[in-house]
Amino acid sequence: MDKIPSSFNIDHLKLKHGVFVSAKYDVGGGALLTVFDLRMKRPYQEPVMETGSIHALEHILAHFLRNDDLWGNRIIYIGPMGCRTGFYLILSGDVTSEEVLPLLERAFDYASEYSGEIPAANPKQCGYCVDMDLTLANADAAMYYNVLIEPKKENLYYPVKRQSKK
Repeated sequence: MDKIPSSFNIDHLKLKHGVFVSAKYDVGGGALLTVFDLRMKRPYQEPVMETGSIHALEHILAHFLRNDDLWGNRIIYIGPMGCRTGFYLILSGDVTSEEVLPLLERAFDYASEYSGEIPAANPKQCGYCVDMDLTLANADAAMYYNVLIEPKKENLYYPVKRQSKK
């Protein structure tokens, strides 16, 4: 089976925290989708996120992003990675990590200070609303926000294996 462009093609042992373009898909008619890997935890070097944190952040971030005046109409999806080390964000259009960075700074700043009722955290709007932890979500969002405000190249581009000279 052919490999598809995705974060599965990246050496996760070298992966840092960051905002990475995971893939770009031409969906026809001139439309393009950009998939971002929002890597909040370093695989195999840090504990993964707790499900309560991920679930609360999913609700808070989805609410914030979809209501953003500049980007809201380009948000296709925000959801957690199965490995619990971050989120996937899908946007319409050809977007770079640098271009989406201000949006993510605002979103994670908002999430790090969010208090009160978590959006749609009730049995009518959520499949399992009892598994949310706002305190952990605030802490995880604050940690990631600190990566976003002063990113280095390693936080915006996947690690690339250098070719050895022969």
